[in-house]
This record gives sequence, structure tokens and C-alpha cells, in this order.
Amino acid sequence: MAIDQAEIARRLRAAREACGMTQETVAEKLEVARSTIAQIELGNREVSGLELDRLAYLYGRDLREFLQDQFREVDVLVALLRADPEGARGEKVLDAVRECLALGRELANLDQLLGISREVKSPATYRLPPPSGRWEAIEQGARIATEERRRLGLGSSPLGEMAELLDTQGVRVGLVELPEEVSGLTVVEPHLGAFVVAHKRQHWLRRRYSLAHEYAHVLLDRDRQGTISRAADRDSLIEMRANSFAAAFLMPETGVREFVAQLGKGRASRTHAQVFDGVGVVPAEGRSEPGSQDLKLYDVVLLAHHFSASRIFALYRLRNLRLVTDAEFESLRARDEEGAGDEIARLLDLHEPDHTQARNEFRHRVMARALEAYRRGLISQGKVIHLGKTVGLRRDDVFELLDRAGIEESDEEARPPRAEEHR
Repeated sequence: MAIDQAEIARRLRAAREACGMTQETVAEKLEVARSTIAQIELGNREVSGLELDRLAYLYGRDLREFLQDQFREVDVLVALLRADPEGARGEKVLDAVRECLALGRELANLDQLLGISREVKSPATYRLPPPSGRWEAIEQGARIATEERRRLGLGSSPLGEMAELLDTQGVRVGLVELPEEVSGLTVVEPHLGAFVVAHKRQHWLRRRYSLAHEYAHVLLDRDRQGTISRAADRDSLIEMRANSFAAAFLMPETGVREFVAQLGKGRASRTHAQVFDGVGVVPAEGRSEPGSQDLKLYDVVLLAHHFSASRIFALYRLRNLRLVTDAEFESLRARDEEGAGDEIARLLDLHEPDHTQARNEFRHRVMARALEAYRRGLISQGKVIHLGKTVGLRRDDVFELLDRAGIEESDEEARPPRAEEHR
């Protein structure tokens, strides 16, 4: 199919209308007159490369989509708008989604340029009927978490770094500053593959939970193309299922009970047994020392540290597993909110990682690929600077990185002519 000016114009108009945007809105975003957009969409005015790039970003598209033989009328951004028409149309949320899509495509393009294939390891798919109610949603999430742990050979042990785990399963991970009401989002699309994003400014433990939550959407809701996890939707069944998955995936019931047992706790205050002697049974009863099985705040601190979870998350997990009563939960939570948990962790030398370092935990993934692509002559220095900006590196930082890597000095003449870049 010939991709001429008229066809590009038609595609641009289709992409705008699919997003529910007016020509006036697009013109305002691009800081041009509405008539300029109208003339471009009529095919009367040729669109420049820079304009096409900005329009593609605005519509949540890859620039190359407008130039390829096949053009999809419904893309990821459109799917998100249709799935969540109220939440996704907020300007802050839309801007965040655009940034996420752009970042995901940068990562996918780098992988493609470097010949890094993600088809060797692709995420599993669990096809379940939509939950009919809250209890079924919770049950499905917990069951699939157990099954996924079994599939990955994780047993009941604490998980390592979530971003690395997802990466081994063919899921790209990004950190983006999202609106406060959005904890994360998931996108599944042919070029991107599975891509999950967590809120960059969240506490690292909360981000860890968010990544587990979004992984549930990858495993269970892939047919939706994308989901936006908002606080306002916490009561929706698919969000409840994803939260149940995250809880059981990060703190498996068996692992929690084993840890509590190692503390010498978790047993009932009174236990009964019957021993069969070949003829009949002999009853026996055991009693624990009063109060010896009660979990204290220092136990919660140790449990949370063991599973790299927040103390409030660990408390809710203990309550849901009936290892603490509602009254004990409230008492322990009150003491933790007063600061006792922080003091216990400090005195036990249970230090948290550096939050700034944790926030930029995926920077090395992006920049390592960018450096290698630049060394091979696949991208320009300007593209390296642009990629650095997406992960919080200033222009001067990128120049220093290039200098420290020795690429400019040792590889400049050896690099082949730069290949055509992709946005």
C-alpha cells in the first residue's frame, strides 16, 4: 500500500478521533493554529517530521505506525480510554500514560536495535472466567499467585528484586512520575510486549507491591491491552483480584506461617489429638503458656523485613491469615503508627535501602543499552541524551557517563556510520 500524504493525513485524523480529541485541543498542545491541524488532516499541508513525532506522542502511538503498510485504528491509548473512560481522560493521567508509552517504546526500540529478543521468555497466561463477586476475585488472585510461584520454582521464600523478576519473564518495567491517584499501569501491545509501570515517587516497598499488582494484570488481564490502577477503582473485581495476587505472591501463606513458627509462635493456645493404638484411640491435649503465642510488634518488624514488605502490609497479611485477631491488629497498628516500629527496626539494625538509589533502580537497564547502541553506531549522541533524560540524567551527566565509559576516546573512529534512528 502506498503511504502518500493523503494516507498519512487520514491516519492522523483517525488517530485523533479515536482518542476523542478535537482539532482545537491538538492545536493547543502543539501551539499551532487549528487551521494548521485541519490542513494537515485534509492532506493539503505536508506534515514535518517533528510535527509527526509530536502528534504520535500525543496520540500514544509509535511514529512508525503512520508510515507502515498496516495501520491499527485502535491502539493502546484508545483501549485504555475505552476501558476506563472516566479515569483515563483526566489530563494528568493522560499525560502520564503518554509518557509511559513513549518510555516503553524507547526500551523496545533499544532491545530491537541490539538484537535482544524477549520471545525466549514470555509471561505466562492464566485464562480464568471474570470473577462473579469479591470472594471469587480474592480466591482467584491467591490461587494464581500460588500457581505462579510454583511455576517459577520460588517455593515459599521471599522474592528478590521485583523488576529483575519481571524482566526474566519478558515483562519490561518502567518508573514514571504518575498522578497521586494512580499507583501503576499495565500495557500489552505487539511492539511493546508486556510493559508495567510503577509510580516513581512511591516508597520503594509500595512500588514493590505495585509491580506485583501490575504483574497480576499481565498474567490475568492481557486481553484488555492495558489497565490503569487507580485508588478510586480499588473495589473493582479485577483490582481486588490483582491485590489478592500481590499479597499472596509477595507474602505466601506457607512462608508466613513457617516464619512465624520459627519464632516459636502461631500455634493454638490449646490443641487436641487422638492416638490410635490398634483397638481404639487415646485422647491427648496440649496447652501453650498463656500469652506465649501472641505476636508482638518486634515479630511484625522481623516478618516485614524478611519479606521486604511494609509493616502495615505484614499486619494485614497476618490478620487475613488469622494469625492475629482484629483487636491485636488494631493494637499493633497503633503502636507502629506511634513510631515504635521504626525504632525497633533501627535498634535491630534492619536498615532500608537508599530511597533515591531504589527510585532509579532501572536507570542502569536503560543507559547500559543506550551506551551499547551508541558504541555500535545505532543511535546518535542526541538520542543518548534524550534517553538519559527519561531516567533523570542531566545532559552533563550523560557527557560524563560517555567520557567515563571511554566510548568517545576509543570507539568513535571504529563505529560504523550511524543507522537510522527510531523515536
